[in-house]
Amino acid sequence: MSEVKISAEPRTEFGKGGARRTRRAGLVPAVLYGHGEKPQHIALPAREFAAAIRHGGLNQVFTIDINGASGTTLALPKAIQRDPIKDTYEHVDLLIVKRGEKVQVDVPVTLTGEAARNTLVVHESTTLAVVAEAMHLPSGFEVSIEGLEAGTQVTAGDVTLPAGSELAVDPDFVLAIISQAQTAEQLEGGEPTAAAEGEAEAAAEGASEE
Repeated sequence: MSEVKISAEPRTEFGKGGARRTRRAGLVPAVLYGHGEKPQHIALPAREFAAAIRHGGLNQVFTIDINGASGTTLALPKAIQRDPIKDTYEHVDLLIVKRGEKVQVDVPVTLTGEAARNTLVVHESTTLAVVAEAMHLPSGFEVSIEGLEAGTQVTAGDVTLPAGSELAVDPDFVLAIISQAQTAEQLEGGEPTAAAEGEAEAAAEGASEE
């Protein structure tokens, strides 16, 4: 993933009122920090930032050119606040990174294909934590569940990582579980599920003990 160059303005107004005025001006309030540097309060152009995230994902690396500062700074979004109703960016925390250094990021995982018939796919996690070089962060992973039978687990170890990337979690970390789908009779209450049968047996044992 290549970096996206974006301009920024120093931000001198703080608090909720200052943030609102910044957003009304078409900018996103942000804080730039890391590598022992004093945190800098800046404002990013909202449209350019949103376009970069749409194209490169949440792990897009930015080359930030701050007005009045000498040189540019490489940074990676670490926390993004969004307004779910307006679908706008409210605030961004940007972590300074250096070329060649490795960072930990959460990468989206997409399941492809269809599991076996009469199964249900239960998503345990839609992202996978990995460690990779800051300028070569993966944008997403795909894992096939084609034909998987009930009882199968999709784990971090099933993900094919690009060269230079490594897992930041245990290979047994579960991303999804393929379970047995309920039949129409079970859904209508005509036949108890295995879980329900287990609960009934436990209740009966408890009653007999009393």
